Amino acid sequence: MSEISPEVPDNRQDAPSHVDPNSTRITKPGVKRLVLTLSVLFSLVLGFPFLWKSVEIYRSSLPFGEISEMESNPSLSFPCRFQAVFINFNSNPSPNHLQLSILDKITELTSNSSQCGACANDLALSVTVDSISSCTQTHPTDNSNYYRCGAISAVDFDFSNDDDDGVDELLESVLGVKNVYSVVVVNGGGEGIRAVVGKYRHAWIVGSVEEEEEESVLVSRVAEIFVKMFVNGGTENGLIHGEFMPVGADRRIVLSFNLLNAEPNDWVYDWDFQRVDETLLAPIIKVLGPIANISVESQVLYHTPKSSFSYWDEKWKSYIFSTKDLPFFVNSNEWHLDTSIAAGGRSKILQFVVYVPSAKECPLSLLLPTGEISKTNGFISPMWGGVVVWNPPGCLNSETNHPSRHTMSREDLQAVFEVFMGQFRQLFGLKSNNLYIGASGTYHLLPSGKGFTEWELDVLSRQFACFNLHSCATTLGSLSRLVQSLPRMIIMDEIGKLVQFSLEAAKLAQSNASLGDNESSAVSSGQARSLAEDAFFHPSIMSISYYSFEHCFAIYSPFFLPVSMHVLLAALREWKRYKQEKAKYTAWKAKVKVES
Repeated sequence: MSEISPEVPDNRQDAPSHVDPNSTRITKPGVKRLVLTLSVLFSLVLGFPFLWKSVEIYRSSLPFGEISEMESNPSLSFPCRFQAVFINFNSNPSPNHLQLSILDKITELTSNSSQCGACANDLALSVTVDSISSCTQTHPTDNSNYYRCGAISAVDFDFSNDDDDGVDELLESVLGVKNVYSVVVVNGGGEGIRAVVGKYRHAWIVGSVEEEEEESVLVSRVAEIFVKMFVNGGTENGLIHGEFMPVGADRRIVLSFNLLNAEPNDWVYDWDFQRVDETLLAPIIKVLGPIANISVESQVLYHTPKSSFSYWDEKWKSYIFSTKDLPFFVNSNEWHLDTSIAAGGRSKILQFVVYVPSAKECPLSLLLPTGEISKTNGFISPMWGGVVVWNPPGCLNSETNHPSRHTMSREDLQAVFEVFMGQFRQLFGLKSNNLYIGASGTYHLLPSGKGFTEWELDVLSRQFACFNLHSCATTLGSLSRLVQSLPRMIIMDEIGKLVQFSLEAAKLAQSNASLGDNESSAVSSGQARSLAEDAFFHPSIMSISYYSFEHCFAIYSPFFLPVSMHVLLAALREWKRYKQEKAKYTAWKAKVKVES
């Protein structure tokens, strides 16, 4: 039988029997449950900023304003300083009149030109008429950099002979001022007018001038030399577009020279490339230093037949391939040329190939569209390089039963590399011959032993600097728009530093250009472009898994969303219950007060 425990007395005051618990409460409602619920809710709310901070993406600040300013105006202002010296003119023409005539002609020649790197916006011209009896000249801003009266005399300088190199050196000793381009016009020297452009920064025109019509011809020639030669680089429409200049984004060029023996069973040829590198290539690499860092490599390959066909021509006593066959000449399947380990990243490789044909197609000659045989027996492929077909001496009478090894003679090697030098100049958009035919006449161009004359290097530096600055502005602008369109993309400090250094190099290039320092401007602009490319192609930017807001929401919402909803609903429910209980208690107190 179970034991019945005694009842415990209830000390609480019994509620009156007439109180309705659904509408009246006689005790004050507690706040413990409300405080606990709100504490959980406030803890969740206060912890959200810490959570957001913990998943925040680090973004280095980029100078978007400077980038936008650079992209809107990526121009370079190159100053051009010209001077024309007229010697031994009996009529003593007015230098001011000649200056205005030459400037009008220059304006006419540059009116339709929008070439990158031109200097039509900052041009100064000094004209001097130095005759036997007097010397008059216009007044340039800086007299120290221009011609001094009496420095040149037609007696001291024999312009009538064929020693153009000697005259060029003598003029350099008198007119050798950097960034000042000079044209000397000499009245005399026989019939006709002869114009020569030297390998420095001057040219001379020799001819008998007696009438005003001939003086106007001289004015046209002087202006044409200034614009077509010293500004445009000797090409009719200016240089090739900068995007086709064979220089890598990192300012590096690798010259790969290849000697290809098509059929080693017939003969095998080798070459002394080290001597060529030291004597012919070293000066070229040095003078092009401000534009590109050039490295050289060579190789000898065997069993490298061409892809095109040739046929025997009895007229030329040679096997013939025409210009229509050039696209198929390079055999990419057999010519393993791209073996360079020096070229990495964004460097540019230029291939120069000496093709030694087999005995069954030797001699092999290139037939031009004019019906003549090519004198160089070679061709170029823009942005790729050049090919020269070299026929071994006496190949028609060669016996192929016992193949032998040979070495190219020094004379043959010299001739081949002279062709390569012309092809290399063509790849940069310059002329490969020494003759320029303009609207006002014919001009003889003196070649330089370094491969490029000083005025040609100035043109290349200006155009290269201009293209680099445009490329830098375009790259930085693309990077800026990409970063702003993806707010959750990681931007490392290294990228910010690369962008800042690129902008500083670009500003330095603009400053150097305004001072007329073409070489420094080319170097600075190349650095600006290279740094901009490094920033745009940074590995962290190339990653496609950037931390987007959608990605963050998809990761954390399955956990935080249900918890947050439960806590929020519990807090609302507890707040609603507390308000209802407090209203009951308030109603009961009011009722008791009325009854009392």
